[in-house]
Amino acid sequence: MSWDSFIYFSVAAVILWTAGALIALKGEKKTVPSLLTALGLAVFFAFILGLWFSLERPPLRTMGETRLWYSLFLPLAGLLTYRRWGYRWILSFTTVLSAVFIIVNITKPDIHNKVLMPALQSPWFAPHVIIYMFSYAILGAVTLIAIYYLVRESKISNKGRLMAMTDNLVYVGTALITMGMLMGAIWAKAAWGHYWSWDPKETWAAATWLGYLLYIHYRLRRKASNKTSMYILIVAFLMLQICWVGVNYLPSAQGRSVHTYTME
Repeated sequence: MSWDSFIYFSVAAVILWTAGALIALKGEKKTVPSLLTALGLAVFFAFILGLWFSLERPPLRTMGETRLWYSLFLPLAGLLTYRRWGYRWILSFTTVLSAVFIIVNITKPDIHNKVLMPALQSPWFAPHVIIYMFSYAILGAVTLIAIYYLVRESKISNKGRLMAMTDNLVYVGTALITMGMLMGAIWAKAAWGHYWSWDPKETWAAATWLGYLLYIHYRLRRKASNKTSMYILIVAFLMLQICWVGVNYLPSAQGRSVHTYTME
């Protein structure tokens, strides 16, 4: 198996994921969307497995190989979320995110040979980033819900159902951030010998995590205000943006942070 075959497997997988996502949006039954998504995952994993045997090593050494795992696990996480909570839009969301990485792998074949720095070749690196990315995607969707609520509060008829969906998504996103932080700690310990050094990105990751924990604890109050809850979510997401993108521009991170590398 070689990269020349990638376009055939990836296009087939994206078609199956898209079909599953569209059917999920139109119907209540989970069986057909789940089967189509699972079949797409099987097709995509078949390429990864074939490449693995061809290279005689796990495909985790180059940028292109790492993006394969992003593209695989995002629809998988979407499928698990869909099966658990039945949010019909989540399959469309993860399909689009996965397709972005697939398109990059197709349009920039040079990244297939760009070897990552040794620390980024750790088996803990890919799941750490994948989990973080999916948590960012879910919490981004929650932020859109918060903005929608604040703008159209007076016109929302079933506020209880909307808040219940928001709470569930925050629980999932926060759990994923926690898992991502723990995997990042294991990765850092293996790569650099320490798992916490108050690196600027790590500091903002902790602040973001605490922001979402604040939302969860505030929502446990009997008289928690829906509007205040939504404002907390927006502030937490702004902190997440500093953690994700802003760290590359923080003066404190220049020349000091191990997270200012770029994945291009």
